[in-house]
Amino acid sequence: MQLANRRFHGRVLSVGRLIGRRHSVLPLMSVLAILGVTRGLSDGSIVHQATHTLRVHSPGRGLHEITQEVRGWVAAQNLRTGLLTLFCRHTSASLLIQENAAREVRSDLEAFFEQLAPEDPSRYAHDDEGPDDMPAHLRTALTQVQLSIPVTDGQLALGTWQGIYLFEHRRRAHEREIVLHLLGE
Repeated sequence: MQLANRRFHGRVLSVGRLIGRRHSVLPLMSVLAILGVTRGLSDGSIVHQATHTLRVHSPGRGLHEITQEVRGWVAAQNLRTGLLTLFCRHTSASLLIQENAAREVRSDLEAFFEQLAPEDPSRYAHDDEGPDDMPAHLRTALTQVQLSIPVTDGQLALGTWQGIYLFEHRRRAHEREIVLHLLGE
């Protein structure tokens, strides 16, 4: 992958060199300019960012929809366009965008992961928190803990049948934290 050089304040900067530096700290506007994400900024628009930790009670294993909570928070930020990042702060739960109409889709996904990473104490050395501990880590590793969703016209750019789900991989109830970060204008 070749990264293009960008002109910034009259200087040519190598994006590759900047990304490669371990201790480089650049202001947000500088990073956006380097990456070419400056559409609309020359008209006086200001890039805003907001963060929030969404606390979700999961009653146990399964897919738990959080779309409405996320939509509500995004709407309250009053941004027209941007990018929302969601990050699950756990190693035994994950995030998915999945169909929200047919319950069978979620049931089939849960059954598939049960077969893929079954609770079988003879298969795993790690069982610090019980027999569902290591299968939960495997299921998280096979899914994702971070999602990025565009925001257009003040709305999440989800498809008609798409919902955002916390995928709880442990049997018992947990309190989970999902960090939301919205960048936009």
